[in-house]
This record gives sequence, C-alpha cells and structure tokens, in this order.
Amino acid sequence: MWIGWIEFDLLLGDVHSLKEKRSVVRPVLAELKRRFDVSVTEADLHDQHRRTVIGVGLVAADRAHLVEVLAGVERFMAARPEMELLSARQRELRSDD
Repeated sequence: MWIGWIEFDLLLGDVHSLKEKRSVVRPVLAELKRRFDVSVTEADLHDQHRRTVIGVGLVAADRAHLVEVLAGVERFMAARPEMELLSARQRELRSDD
C-alpha cells in the first residue's frame, strides 16, 4: 500500500476578505474531491485572506497510480486562474516503511 500527499502554497488573486477567500477555496476543494477522488483540506494560513495552503492525500495499491493521481492534481492546481501556485511539496511512503 502507498500513501502520498502534496501540499500547495497558494497566492489568491483579487481577494479582499476571508469571506471572499472561502468563496474561492471551497469550490477548488470540492472539484479536487470530485475529479480525483482524494482527501483535501485547507491546511494552513486560515487567517490570511490572500494566502492558503491546500493539502491533498491519497492511499493507493501501487505507486504508479499514486504518482499519476498526484501529478494530475498538481497540473490542475497550477492551471487555476484565480490562484498562483507558489510551491508544491510532495511525499510518498510505502506502508511497510
């Protein structure tokens, strides 16, 4: 079994309040869940209205599937016009590590 996750540090576009931030972040989280069947969360920077950290996690039977899904998630996040991807950190672990 393989466990993988990726964290995205994001700069949000034209956002001036935490309420506006939620209106940008929530649809992205929902689309990640729907499209990739992964677990997602807003993981950090909750009190800053123009920045966020989104974490995505996945458990897979084999590494190839894990890498494929996480690569798709990263492409999806990089292509979002309403946010700028500042960095992405990815980690993969095998269950017997």
